[in-house]
Amino acid sequence: MSPINLAIVGVGKIVRDQHLPSIAKNPDFNLIATASRHGTVDGVQSFTAIDAMLDAVPEIDAVSLCMPPQYRYEAAHKALSAGKHVFLEKPPGATLSEVADLEALAASKGVSLFASWHSRYAAAVEAAKSFLASTTIESVHVVWKEDVRQWHPNQDWIWQAGGLGVFDPGINALSIVTHILPKAIFLTSATLEFPENRDAPIAADLHFKNADNVPAHVEFDWRQTGKQSWDIFAETSAGKMVLAEGGSKLSINGELKFEAPEEEYPSLYRRFAEIVKAGKSDVDLAPLRHVADAFMLGRRKFVEAFHD
Repeated sequence: MSPINLAIVGVGKIVRDQHLPSIAKNPDFNLIATASRHGTVDGVQSFTAIDAMLDAVPEIDAVSLCMPPQYRYEAAHKALSAGKHVFLEKPPGATLSEVADLEALAASKGVSLFASWHSRYAAAVEAAKSFLASTTIESVHVVWKEDVRQWHPNQDWIWQAGGLGVFDPGINALSIVTHILPKAIFLTSATLEFPENRDAPIAADLHFKNADNVPAHVEFDWRQTGKQSWDIFAETSAGKMVLAEGGSKLSINGELKFEAPEEEYPSLYRRFAEIVKAGKSDVDLAPLRHVADAFMLGRRKFVEAFHD
C-alpha cells in the first residue's frame, strides 16, 4: 500500500512536539499539507484554512485535527464529507453529540475516524490492565495534578466553555482508567472548582463505583507546583498497584515491574494507519462521557480568580 497522504490542521506546540516527529518516523504517512492560522511546516504546502487546503490538494487521504475541541467539529465534518480519514486529537470534541454525528458521517462515507487517547499508549498501561484482570480490585485512587502555567500558558481557549479546563489533562487519566479496569465505573458525586473569572474548572474531586460497589476516587488539580502528579493507585487482593508518571511505570507492592521509553504518539499513528488500512473506525467515548457526567452531576464551588 502506498503511504497515506496526510494533512495537519492546527500547527501548534503539540504538533511540533509530538505529531511531526511521529509522522516523520512512520513510513505509512507522507505529510503533504497543513492548514493553520499562524503555524507552518518547512517544506510542506501551507494554507490558512481547511477549505482552501482541501480544494487545492485533492490527493490528501487523511487529516489530523489538532485545533482546540470547540472548533474541531466543523473541520472534521468538512474533511469527512470530502472523503478523508480523520484523526481527532484528544478530547475528540466539545460534546458527545457532535462526535457521535462525526462517527455516523464517517461510516456513511466509508472512511475512518480515530478518536485518539494518547495516554492509553503509555508504556506500562497494558501491563497494568493485565495485572488488574488477574486479581480482585478493592479500591482505586487517581491523583492527576499539574501546573497549568507550565503546560498551558496563556491558552485562553482552554478556560472557555467547551475547553474543559482541568479536564483537558484529567481526561488523560480517565482514558487510562476506562481502559485498564475490567468493569465500567459510574460517577456518584463530584465537586468542580471554578475560578470566579473562568468558565471552566481548575480542580475536580470525583467519586465513582462499579457494579460491585468498588470505589474509585479521582482528584484533578491545576494548581500543583513542584513535582507534577500523574498517578493511579489500586488496592487489590494481590497488593498495591501504582501506575506512575502518566502510565510510564508500573509497580506492585513497591517493586518496579515495568518501565519503557515513551512512545505514545508514534503508537497513535501506528494505530491510525492500521484502522485506515482495515477500513474501520476507532471511536471510544467513555472518557468524554465521564467528563460530561461530571458537569451534569457535579456541584460547583467558586474559588478565587485565576490569572496566568
